[in-house]
Amino acid sequence: MVGILLRKHASLNNPQILGMMSGGALFRNVAAQLIRRNGSASDPFGKTGARLQSRRPYFPGRAKETRNDQTGLSPPPSSSSVGIVGWYLGMVKSRPVLTKGVTSCLIYIAADLSSQTITKEKASSESYDLVRTARMGAYGLFILGPVQHQWFGFMSRLFPKQDIVTTLKKMAMGQTVYGPTIMVIFLSFNALLQGEGGSDIVARLKRDLLPVMLNCVMYWPVCDFITFKFFPVHLQPLVSNSFSYVWSIYMTYMGNREKPAAISS
Repeated sequence: MVGILLRKHASLNNPQILGMMSGGALFRNVAAQLIRRNGSASDPFGKTGARLQSRRPYFPGRAKETRNDQTGLSPPPSSSSVGIVGWYLGMVKSRPVLTKGVTSCLIYIAADLSSQTITKEKASSESYDLVRTARMGAYGLFILGPVQHQWFGFMSRLFPKQDIVTTLKKMAMGQTVYGPTIMVIFLSFNALLQGEGGSDIVARLKRDLLPVMLNCVMYWPVCDFITFKFFPVHLQPLVSNSFSYVWSIYMTYMGNREKPAAISS
């Protein structure tokens, strides 16, 4: 204790000692700051660690979801939803008239080949009439597909509901307006492509239209009820074409009968 007091007294009376002591204190302060700085840099659990813990961890999937939310874009579809069905539905929405026309064309080609197979004799060596098949495909592509697109769209605007009463109204419109009109167009178009004139077309309509309409009344009401009641408007032409495969086999047969005897003679 006495030594400490003497040293203190000596340092107060000696300017050199006082300067040395003040220099030593400054050195100790600088050294202490360096030690604290190095300690904080080497300490993984210091302030830097706290700041890191306060930040959200990076997950690539979550980052993509965040970007999609910010841009308003939906994530890409999964592999289970990608396929021919998804591709077709996308084409129906992006290019409806073309897609429905091509669909009708393919159905009528298949139906005509089936019709020729059924009506051809077993022992016959005749080949398929591909010109006839091309006529049926052209009818589906250029007439039936676009007409169905417009008709079903018109029905959905005129009768937007899908209840029983509305469905019956659509069925009645189909049987009284759409059905007779499209049958006349089909028989006339096919006869015209075969080179028949106006009188031949009229004679064909007189012979074939009434039987076709009677069979239409027996076949199509149930099909129309299922189509209008259970399917959205953008899929209704596809469903109708699916039902029309069987009907088209019959129609391709009726459309390619011989000309009426009274006219052809």
